[in-house]
Amino acid sequence: MQETDGTPARRFGLPTAICLVMGNIIGGGIFLLPASVAPFGTVSLLAFGVLTIGAIALALVFGRLAERHPHTGGPYVYARAAFGDFAGFLSAWSYWTMTWVSNAALAVAGVGYFHVLTGGSSSKTTDLVIALLMLWLPALANLAGTRWVGAVQVISTVLKFIPLLFVAVAGLFFFDPKNLGSFTEGGGSWASGLSASAAILLYSYIGVESAAMSAGEVRDPERNVGRASVLGTIGAAVVYLLGTVAVFGTVAHDKLAKSTAPFSDAVDAMFGGQWGGTLIAFAAVVSIVGALNGWTLMSAQMPYAAAKDGLFPAMFGKKRRGVPTAGVLAAAVLASLLTIVNYVSGSGGVFEILVLITTFSATVPYLLATAAQVYFLLKGEREKVHAGRFTRDMVFALGGFGFSFWLVAGAGYAAVYQGGLFLLAGILVYAFMAARRTATEEREGEPVAAAEKSAEPEAEPELVA
Repeated sequence: MQETDGTPARRFGLPTAICLVMGNIIGGGIFLLPASVAPFGTVSLLAFGVLTIGAIALALVFGRLAERHPHTGGPYVYARAAFGDFAGFLSAWSYWTMTWVSNAALAVAGVGYFHVLTGGSSSKTTDLVIALLMLWLPALANLAGTRWVGAVQVISTVLKFIPLLFVAVAGLFFFDPKNLGSFTEGGGSWASGLSASAAILLYSYIGVESAAMSAGEVRDPERNVGRASVLGTIGAAVVYLLGTVAVFGTVAHDKLAKSTAPFSDAVDAMFGGQWGGTLIAFAAVVSIVGALNGWTLMSAQMPYAAAKDGLFPAMFGKKRRGVPTAGVLAAAVLASLLTIVNYVSGSGGVFEILVLITTFSATVPYLLATAAQVYFLLKGEREKVHAGRFTRDMVFALGGFGFSFWLVAGAGYAAVYQGGLFLLAGILVYAFMAARRTATEEREGEPVAAAEKSAEPEAEPELVA
């Protein structure tokens, strides 16, 4: 495989692809999740289980789709193959927006954990510098090539997985059922508690598409994308579920519901002292940097695939060392500008609106991709559908669509409203790119036709001679 600069690309093996999925799913939110869902009771653990099933179904759908279309771009490729350029563009536009805004949010979240780890003082200038470093160090790793992206992703996933798994396993020896609290809190029904906690947990599994997004960089994508998607999702689910259960069982419920560092409180409850905060802060910083490394790659892969089809500017369609450099730089610059606005303005108003946009934007590619799978199955194209797996694939496709639809519902009215407006704004971008591509094709087509016509009579004298 050769890139535009003539150098051979280094493809991700299965272990690296799994780490890419796990690293993108597990960001910084896991370190607050137990406290966030504690007010609803242990019914939130049931919500986690239900969501895990939906996420695995979605991962299986991406694996099946990657068998038919093993190309970089994932959801965009599937939507365009099934429904045409416009649907593909909406998927690409929505996903691209989500990635760079999410990167800004991750960097801002990482600043707090960094201060806990180092014990440094906080100021606007210091916080801004730290946030920008968190954005640009992963960007530089991406610009160095897929080899560095893979190495950073594997190392960061291992480093954050070990402390979280330690808490999960050690918590089993200190588990006290008295700490769990009731199944439902606040006197509500279990159904309302399930829905309320699920609304908070829904976005914990965003990232299951990571291997499909980078299918062009994965070795043997027809096999490994599906494996990496499922195994990475299951690995993240193990960390989520065991970690949350351990925290629930070691920290008293009334304290957990008010905690700002539940995993740190769990370590302190198990072993005493204050070193738990440092351990978890280290894991959180590593987790966020690893997630930024993976999401920076994702922010470049989607516009790369769209640019190859003329739906994004051509500069996004060029690679160096296996990485779309323009996409990496664009995402880093846009995320940096958003981060600067967040700190300089002194108000989270603009930032919060854009974060709401991302919560909706993440679901649009999922809905289109799962609908594409349903389309392929119902259309019955022999080269795209395995007859013996029709029923199973349809169940997974409908389950993935239902999970994605649940994501939209859980985003809330404000997120759907703001995200819908931004999605519709992309229509103007599509109109510009589509018109430009058509004009380019017409200009390139006329000279070619004229050259072919003039070449025909010139060949005859040579043959006669």
